Amino acid sequence: MESIIVGKAFVLGDNIDTDQIIPAEHLVYSMDDENEAKMYGKFALSSVPSEQSGLPNGNIPFVEDDEFKSEYKIIIGGSNYGCGSSREHAPYALMKAGAEVIVAESYARIFYRNSVDGGFVIPYESQSKLNDKIKTGDELKIDIENNTISNLTSGVTFELNPLGDVLPIVSAGGLFEYARKTGMIE
Repeated sequence: MESIIVGKAFVLGDNIDTDQIIPAEHLVYSMDDENEAKMYGKFALSSVPSEQSGLPNGNIPFVEDDEFKSEYKIIIGGSNYGCGSSREHAPYALMKAGAEVIVAESYARIFYRNSVDGGFVIPYESQSKLNDKIKTGDELKIDIENNTISNLTSGVTFELNPLGDVLPIVSAGGLFEYARKTGMIE
């Protein structure tokens, strides 16, 4: 895993739930068939209310029509990100759409665990509210070694809570891959 991640921000509000991240009607696709799995990326964040997405006037899609990948690699959320059901499809859909990192004030525990256990996305917690300081489209740089996020558009840097034991698991590709690489299982 790279120690520096650079990409555009997609900013969301508080209480983004798993039904907004990947609507239930799109859970029909196989995660094991690559042609079907890419559909999770296509519909990632497709049910976020417009007042919660992008800019104050909303209506900025995370994934453009007829695309499967987003131009946004870094999601900035508010508090209680990933609340709702316990489906692992939510962080998986974000990964399939090309998201690499989510930075939020706080997470619903099951979403956080699914992100880590599946090795889908890096779930960083911010030390302060950032979804009112960063705008959709801002160019960001995350320094994993120093636990910082820099807004290259505005020139401001913020501290992130260290990932601790989470980083090696996500870097390995999930809990089972980590256990194999460290000799816990064959």
